[in-house]
Amino acid sequence: VQLQASGGGLVEAGGSLRLSCAASGRTFTNYAMGWFRQAPGKEREFVADILWSGGSTTYADSVKGRFTISRDNTKNTVALQMISLKPEDTAVYYCAARRLREISYDYWGQGTLVTVSS
Repeated sequence: VQLQASGGGLVEAGGSLRLSCAASGRTFTNYAMGWFRQAPGKEREFVADILWSGGSTTYADSVKGRFTISRDNTKNTVALQMISLKPEDTAVYYCAARRLREISYDYWGQGTLVTVSS
């Protein structure tokens, strides 16, 4: 499984960014796809995930109402649309994949940096 995240950058507080994760290497029907982030000096934290089949989503409380995760089955991509960004959203964002029967994420992309200026 290969995951390639992109779309990070510098944005002012209140702005928007859209991250994308290109997934390859297998069929992801029985997988969940997630976004995580790690801010400087902090542990990596869960942001959102989506079941590839059915599209059920889960969000961290800190991003509910501002971030939207989605997937495109035809392109094998997972997106994270982020609006109303805050300086505390600054982090390296990682996409990840796990088999539905697993609890932990097995596959990780390389990360993309999001910087939100105040």
